Amino acid sequence: MRVLVIEDDEELAETIAAGLRDARMAVDVALDGEAGLERALVHEYEVVILDRDLPAVHGDEVCKRLVAAGARSRVLMLTGAAQDQDLIDGLGLGADDYLPKPFAFAVLVARITALARRAQPSIPPVLEHDDIVLNTAKRCAQRAGRPLALRPKEFGVLELLLGAEGRVVSAEELLERVWDEAADPFTGAVKITISRLRTRLGDPPVIETVAKAGYRI
Repeated sequence: MRVLVIEDDEELAETIAAGLRDARMAVDVALDGEAGLERALVHEYEVVILDRDLPAVHGDEVCKRLVAAGARSRVLMLTGAAQDQDLIDGLGLGADDYLPKPFAFAVLVARITALARRAQPSIPPVLEHDDIVLNTAKRCAQRAGRPLALRPKEFGVLELLLGAEGRVVSAEELLERVWDEAADPFTGAVKITISRLRTRLGDPPVIETVAKAGYRI
């Protein structure tokens, strides 16, 4: 799952990003509305965490432009205001959820996971293939009842492949959806991660390499 955090408080933005990465999500950060809007319109994010009071372009305007552009990302709006009218205004702009500051981090993760299930294409709460089970809400996976100790990128690749339901997923799509914008598209990161994931999954093999196309379950 790939998430964009648009928050002008740099310390808070990096704290949120670090916590979400620990929860096995790929995270990009923008510190003002203009930079955030640019990223959100270029990359595919399941969820955009949007602070309302932003410099350059106000969070309300960012939300309106994303909706007008037909962006498929779900928007979780953050604000220091907790009045009912602020909630009504935020949702009226097209935000999918609204969370006042301060908030419990576990609640933020739960809200993000719930929103991702409503993204297009939607992500089911539990993904399964034969004896492999991946729980998107709890961010854990197992095979034949055995917990899988997956690194964040391994988890993200497995999540995307299982969600594709047999469709071939290209290396480019994996980079776009599982890695953040700092990823170098010319490295062997995808191949290395696929190799490690295969090792952790064990036998019988379930990930097929499709020549000149990508990978599939």
